[in-house]
Amino acid sequence: MQSVEVDAESIIRVITPALDQSRHKGQAGKIAVIGGCREYTGAPYFAAISALKIGADLSHVFCTKDAAPVIKSYSPELIVHPVLEESYSVREEDKKIIACKVLAEVDKWLERFDCLVIGPGLGRDPFLLDCVSEITRHARKSNIPIVIDGDGLFLVTNHLELVSGYALAVLTPNVNEYKRLVQKVLSSEVNNDDATQQVLSLAKQVGGVTILRKGKSDLISDGDTVKSVSIYGIPRRCGGQGDILSGRQNSLYFYH
Repeated sequence: MQSVEVDAESIIRVITPALDQSRHKGQAGKIAVIGGCREYTGAPYFAAISALKIGADLSHVFCTKDAAPVIKSYSPELIVHPVLEESYSVREEDKKIIACKVLAEVDKWLERFDCLVIGPGLGRDPFLLDCVSEITRHARKSNIPIVIDGDGLFLVTNHLELVSGYALAVLTPNVNEYKRLVQKVLSSEVNNDDATQQVLSLAKQVGGVTILRKGKSDLISDGDTVKSVSIYGIPRRCGGQGDILSGRQNSLYFYH
């Protein structure tokens, strides 16, 4: 199967709304990033701020209490919620109660959001991942579009039921994240000689989610078709670029 080359710039220009004097705050999108812990505060910031830069009106970050003051200091434009917890700060006997409190705190905001980014700077703490799994399930029940990136991909690779069959989910794996997905779902290794067919099979096997395989030529598939974007960015591959992509993609998902 051949992939279809798409003109990414033209598509973005078509689906991004023009500035309009009649709009009020929130009509151009309200997005939220679920991520950010002690070690990783830059990733959720990049995702959240890039959504604002491309045109969203309001951008929230739900992170751990340790990460919140740092992320708040980066920008006054972001609305930061220090509600997530890691295992080290929760006693074993309190985990069930705390998990319920975390979910309730996020739940009361969910209906306000047009899209979620799940995973930037999330880390791999077991208790934190359990809480985010429940948040993902609730977002799915509410039919909220979700973009899964970073450690969110680690989570869904190990718990495919979180996104399987959910057409409003977009997975954005890099080289290593894609390799783990292929091994888990297709029980094979990455085949760069037939990359188009493999990403199509992967998206179809996961149940029609959209997969954006990042690389020199990005491949995008929803399980029915495959499109490629060969516009090449800078040759440096530093941390944070994927987070910017996920934030912008989240904002554009709302516009589309």
